[in-house]
Amino acid sequence: MTETNNQLTPLHTLNPLNRFSDRVEDYVKYRPSYPAAAIDQILENLTLPITAADIGAGTGISSRLLAGRGVKVIAIEPNAAMRNAAENHQNLSLQDGTAENTNLPESSVDLVTCFQAFHWFNPELSLAEFRRILKPQGRLAVVFNNRDRNDEFTAEYSRIVRGASNNHPAESKIKSTEPLFETTYFKNFCEYNFIYQQQLDLNGLFGRAMSVSYLPKEGEGYDKLISDLENLFQGFKNEEGFVYMSYVTSVHLGEAEAKTPAA
Repeated sequence: MTETNNQLTPLHTLNPLNRFSDRVEDYVKYRPSYPAAAIDQILENLTLPITAADIGAGTGISSRLLAGRGVKVIAIEPNAAMRNAAENHQNLSLQDGTAENTNLPESSVDLVTCFQAFHWFNPELSLAEFRRILKPQGRLAVVFNNRDRNDEFTAEYSRIVRGASNNHPAESKIKSTEPLFETTYFKNFCEYNFIYQQQLDLNGLFGRAMSVSYLPKEGEGYDKLISDLENLFQGFKNEEGFVYMSYVTSVHLGEAEAKTPAA
């Protein structure tokens, strides 16, 4: 498959429900968190208590950030291995469901969030579902940690990953927000950007790569990936033995459109 064709492949057709099952341990340990300022922005002008549905919650990284602010969070995650790896929090419950079918009641939540997951959803079906479960005046937040290609280390890591993944379509679609501005289910989207860094030692750099579902875990491709990452680490590590992955965390906030009354 050529890179051009890869970029045209809808990610929701590439087994998004099960593709992370063999990556859970690395995902828990080495996936980045999100800056506090991004959570501040999502919750701005919302009066607690509120209920949020965190869709595609994975192991609950974002869900716990929201729960830690006093939000009652329903984490929706279809992958049982990911759900089972999530840490408990008093304000957090985990449920089986997909973005397209959350199994939540209509008009039951104040906020819908998607952290690093929206590109794996069928956009039309999922946005319709988000509007269905949101209360009137409900809010949608779509968040991505985008690797900062202006940072030399991060840019070189991205080049290595693209090569090791055979230019997987997710590498070009990681910030797939176009459907937000085309949908009739939401309005008034605004984008906010925040800087974030992830500190990694050598094992952390390996683990960060292995948490990516489309990178090889064995064979010649894996061996080359590990060799390239080790060389990258040796070239950029500081005196304490760390490197820093740089991200621009984008938060897209929109408002639910009024629902058409039933005939």
